[in-house]
Amino acid sequence: QVQLVESGGALVQPGGSLRLSCAASGFTLSYYAIGWFRQAPGKERERVSCISSSDGSTYYADSVKGRFTISRDNAKNTVYLQMNSLKPEDTANYYCAVYNIDRCHGPLDAWGQGTLVTVSS
Repeated sequence: QVQLVESGGALVQPGGSLRLSCAASGFTLSYYAIGWFRQAPGKERERVSCISSSDGSTYYADSVKGRFTISRDNAKNTVYLQMNSLKPEDTANYYCAVYNIDRCHGPLDAWGQGTLVTVSS
């Protein structure tokens, strides 16, 4: 059974940092691309970042470029999202999802339940 479990969300002050984790089970994470998405209240879900498994290439939305870093630890079957210099507009539920191929495009096979990030003073 394919399962993704996010963790690491919290309340943090502007300028602070968090590291989100996406732990995978039921499949070998190293074979597939993994994306991080977020959805704020009243807004559409957007892709924040993605990491491929074919060549390790990464993608970042313009809104987070230079502040967020995605990485993967295949031995732990886990993908991370390091978030620095957090802004109030980063407040959202963050989800990880697995693509059905090794690159960051195409259908998504499974989603996690999400973890809440709140950036506020």
